[in-house]
Amino acid sequence: MTISSVSHTDLVSATAGDVRSAIRSGSYAGHTAGLAAGNLQCNLAILPERFALDFLRFCQRNPKPCPVVGVGDTGNPQLPTLGRGIDIRTDVPKYRVFRNGSLSNEVTDIVDVWADDLVTVALGCSFTFENALLRNGIPVRHSETGKNVPMYRSNIDLVPAGPFGGQMVVTMRPIPEGQVNRTREICSRYPQAHGAPIAVGDPAQIGIADLSRPDWGDAVDIKPGEVPVYWACGVTPQNVLLDAGLPICITHSPGHMLVADVAEDAETTILNTSE
Repeated sequence: MTISSVSHTDLVSATAGDVRSAIRSGSYAGHTAGLAAGNLQCNLAILPERFALDFLRFCQRNPKPCPVVGVGDTGNPQLPTLGRGIDIRTDVPKYRVFRNGSLSNEVTDIVDVWADDLVTVALGCSFTFENALLRNGIPVRHSETGKNVPMYRSNIDLVPAGPFGGQMVVTMRPIPEGQVNRTREICSRYPQAHGAPIAVGDPAQIGIADLSRPDWGDAVDIKPGEVPVYWACGVTPQNVLLDAGLPICITHSPGHMLVADVAEDAETTILNTSE
């Protein structure tokens, strides 16, 4: 049976559930920036239970890049606190599977690699606060141009826990200089989505050599009167998991998030799914 594909434009006005349905059916496998406006988007880290407690300690010690918004039960692919009917094996546009510290493959579902000892940790994503910036007239360049947000390795050390440690990954958005303080104020309201920026200005101060060459995502133009602003990024745990050399771990592909039913400005990420 042929599955009809849908575009990012087709899904811009869709609900979170409809976005996940398109992904689950195989109709859509693109990035999720700008989709389901007003809903929390989540980075993923899926790992064996025996490593999960150390990983959660790591997240607690590094809340800017790793804000935990949901944790699944061992072996259960559902995340009922984030949405009705979520199946973490199929509801993300693209996944990365790592084995023994190396990228094994990139796939559009993980049904064949799911195991009874795996635990899903959902982490907040910077896509969440972008809607608030747009509502306040602050431009988000990669969304304007239909690109994925640029992401960079930095030299900012993380607080280790067990086998997990390393350096932070950051995202960058050009912001008009006169709106930087307002940007900081708005984003500070979203600690579940990395919160306020961590740096502004010269990329060299955080170890980035060339903004035109992101490590992930797409380069964007910085116009006259704008300055680069940097946020902690949910790709950070991907690097941390990779460096830990776990026998298996699974993440989202950069920019390809889980879209939750939870509102981005909810005081809690708990969704009551009991009937």
